[in-house]
Amino acid sequence: MKAHTKETQATMTPAKALQFLQEGNERFQQNLKANRNLLEQVNDTKDGQFPFATILSCIDSRVSAELVFDQGLGDIFSIRIAGNFINEDILGSMEFACKLAGTRALVVLGHTSCGAVKGACDHARLGNLTALINKIEPAVEAVVEPKDERLRNSQNLDFVDSVAVKNVEMAIANIRKQSEVLKELEDNGEIAIVGAMYDISDGKVTFL
Repeated sequence: MKAHTKETQATMTPAKALQFLQEGNERFQQNLKANRNLLEQVNDTKDGQFPFATILSCIDSRVSAELVFDQGLGDIFSIRIAGNFINEDILGSMEFACKLAGTRALVVLGHTSCGAVKGACDHARLGNLTALINKIEPAVEAVVEPKDERLRNSQNLDFVDSVAVKNVEMAIANIRKQSEVLKELEDNGEIAIVGAMYDISDGKVTFL
């Protein structure tokens, strides 16, 4: 499989970009990687890059977007931060990727059993991590069940995963609210902004 070119990127639609990601994840789950020569792709992309998707994911070592979507060099912009939340710098990166570099799908990818989300559920406090946790805690408060405080912590993995989904949903809402550039691209049908969850137990990505 060759690296994307200006011509192949130009044929991309938001729906086609999402389809490419879904097909890549299906290959990943079946351990059927696309036939690609990464060193050849290094040469192919030396004069430019033409990715078709931008993916915001967690830093979790088990959730590499390139791997779980079976993509090669030059295929996707990968933005990673613990807890896959939105801030000004990440929005700027997304605006560059979508408006200037031409990606057609913008995906916020959360995952099950997320350590950053667990920290938010437990209201962890540790150095600079505290400020990061504070950005995820609104998702904890937004999940209303269970009401029993004894069950609203990292030991309850169902609660953790519910918070992770809510965190993805809130990140998407923040993208639309805080970036006029991305909101306009979406309204014009030039990009799709979607959320997804990766299951660390079986490798499956479920689009929300």
